[in-house]
Amino acid sequence: METHLLVRIDSKMTSLSKGHKLIAEFIEQHYDQAAFLTASRLGEIVGVSESTVVRFATELGYAGYPQLQKAMQEMIKDKLTSVQRIEVTAAKIGDGDVLECVLNQDIQKIRRTLEETSHEDFDRAVEAITSAENIYIFGTRSASSLAGFLGYYFDLILGNVHIVTTASRSGMYEALLRISEKDAIIGISFPRYSKTAASAMDFASSRGASTIAITDSMMSPLAESADSVLIARSDMASVVDSLVAPLSLINALIVATVIKNKEEVKETFATLETVWNEQGVYTSTHNSNK
Repeated sequence: METHLLVRIDSKMTSLSKGHKLIAEFIEQHYDQAAFLTASRLGEIVGVSESTVVRFATELGYAGYPQLQKAMQEMIKDKLTSVQRIEVTAAKIGDGDVLECVLNQDIQKIRRTLEETSHEDFDRAVEAITSAENIYIFGTRSASSLAGFLGYYFDLILGNVHIVTTASRSGMYEALLRISEKDAIIGISFPRYSKTAASAMDFASSRGASTIAITDSMMSPLAESADSVLIARSDMASVVDSLVAPLSLINALIVATVIKNKEEVKETFATLETVWNEQGVYTSTHNSNK
């Protein structure tokens, strides 16, 4: 698991130079402000050069300042209020084209998701899902839409799915009352993280169930008790949660599950197609009068 920024700073503090200590102390006290500063601006505020800031990042073990800045942003994800997110988003877009800016940001999120999601964890998650006696999918608030989408297809494919979207702790425990080591849970949560989702993962893990987290970072509270962590990037600052990358990851999870159970799924959907046609479930664009 990735070492937390503050842990890195603490382990290095005694050996840091005077300039680096100034940067470290500023970050410890004002990381919410530092997270959005350029290396040049951070150096200006602290009273050191831009190159000193860059060297500080490498001293902590980061590839460069952008990676250090990313670590600071990870720290504040669950601390930003909705009003602060609006302010940050407005500042990022400025007078630019909103449509172009938002879509380009979503493209970048999918690219980062592809780079950062562990293929090993992904494969392990698919194995756990396909071998589980029951599958619980947990997602509250905006994540409930992802839970519903994933649950809809998994229920068609596997037929042993329980979708849990309650934000109530008592309701969560009641929904997971019978979960066991034969089962699997998929917890979905993005900043600001749901305490109930984290508790659900902890509870399922204590019962011996396979635990799969779909979240945005190894620092997410869901990752702590997860056997497999599937990282999908969401918007750090926007008041509207960007679910593009998480949904793309979920699509991949569904496809992988279908491929692993190809013959059974083919039979299921052949039966469904017959029922749909007989019952006129879907309308046709073909005009039979022509």
